[in-house]
Amino acid sequence: MSESEQPPRTTGEAKQLADSAAKELLARAGADSFDALVVLGSGWAGAVDTLGTPDIDIDATELPGFVRPTAEGHSGRVRSMWVGDKRVVVFVGRVHLYEGFGPMVATHAVRTGIAAGARVAVLTGSAGSLRTDFQPGQPIVLRDHVNLTATSPLAGPDFVDLTRAYSERLRGVIHEVDASLAEGVYVSTTGPQLQTQTELKVLRQAGADVVGRSIALETIAAVEMGAEVLGLSMVSNDALGAVLEPFEQERALEVVTQRARRLGELLNRVLEAA
Repeated sequence: MSESEQPPRTTGEAKQLADSAAKELLARAGADSFDALVVLGSGWAGAVDTLGTPDIDIDATELPGFVRPTAEGHSGRVRSMWVGDKRVVVFVGRVHLYEGFGPMVATHAVRTGIAAGARVAVLTGSAGSLRTDFQPGQPIVLRDHVNLTATSPLAGPDFVDLTRAYSERLRGVIHEVDASLAEGVYVSTTGPQLQTQTELKVLRQAGADVVGRSIALETIAAVEMGAEVLGLSMVSNDALGAVLEPFEQERALEVVTQRARRLGELLNRVLEAA
């Protein structure tokens, strides 16, 4: 997004901008449409190497409406890939509210992928564990979320039912691929600060299992546009144990980075079966 461009103010404007970006993306890829989209979160970049067969790779800022990520672990690249006979667009990183971007900008990649034909949205990220039985290095399938960002990617009379935001069908697919995966509820906060000990206890008492700073807004945008959503979050740190072991960003990122290639293999199998 150039300095002269203004972020969308309504859902309709956001979709129009996504349509423009999707047309450019499809033209660059020489494709009629995509079957699925994947957003790779913090530390997940290495998953792109084992996710599928690469086609094209471009800088997201070459497409209308995209901005460059500033957070570590987010490259801002877009790759068209083949996963079996399915064409998948992979966004290697995302932008967040805490970077100073609004919800329309933070969800632009997801809207663009869906505007380009994707009917399945795989949203990944890293998160702190709020449970003693969820350990760093463990991927968690999301069954629901709590949006505590105090904002929405929807603006206007858009009433969207989120009671089944995370696709039961896709959750079934991923459990068939790997029956050992646990499910949990993701709570999305604005950041960049982490929570106090009391805040973490409140989140756990409210039913949250992992806490992060993404995914929820993208899910809302995806559901509003009619896509099925699969959420997968890698536990990067023990949030509740922060008093005994303070959070270290580099260490948390490394936990995910070390497992990224295996996660790509998992996503490959899921997308082939989806």
